[in-house]
Amino acid sequence: MIRLLLIGPPGAGKGTQATIISKKYGIPQIATGDMLRQEVKSATDLGTKAKAFMDKGELVPDSLVISMLEKRLKEKDASKGFILDGFPRTVAQADALDGKFKELKIDKFVVIELKVNEENIIQRLSARRVCNSCGKIFNLMTEPPKKDGTCDDCNGSLYQRDDDKEVTIRERFKVYNSKTAPLIEYYAKKGMLKTVTADGSIEAINKSIAAIIDKAFNG
Repeated sequence: MIRLLLIGPPGAGKGTQATIISKKYGIPQIATGDMLRQEVKSATDLGTKAKAFMDKGELVPDSLVISMLEKRLKEKDASKGFILDGFPRTVAQADALDGKFKELKIDKFVVIELKVNEENIIQRLSARRVCNSCGKIFNLMTEPPKKDGTCDDCNGSLYQRDDDKEVTIRERFKVYNSKTAPLIEYYAKKGMLKTVTADGSIEAINKSIAAIIDKAFNG
């Protein structure tokens, strides 16, 4: 059974790699945000409790998220394993998750850090441009439009989203470094951490991840 958590800063490619791994090994990518929204939409007991906090503009307590996660891990599609997406984000959450895993007798859990050069990522992400007509995404560094400021497909104007502005990206890195990066040391001390240099191609990064998975779970 494959049980994974991918850790990395904004733009490291966690979502892309998780999608590839999910398809390759037939295991679900469990995004806690999607899980939370589904529970609320379905008006389950857990979802109703979570909505009460959300309606007040408060964060859903970690204990409630972990209860939802426990329920999700017992579903049929998670019988071969899972990839966690978006949780844990803090050491406190990791501690709580560790306790729940012990209850569920989940003894093998591998954390893969996608390590990137921060300045390279900031440059690449801030180079993204979006067509205001058809939504096509370009990158001035890697996939520039044929004509500056104009979409190749529909001749619409290109613009930079607020999320792609350098100041916003640097703030996201700041939050990651203060809140989530400490998980790297936390899991390293437990002997659960593996590191992959994620500055290369999607294929090269995935090959490195696959080698870790095969050794940890099939070796």
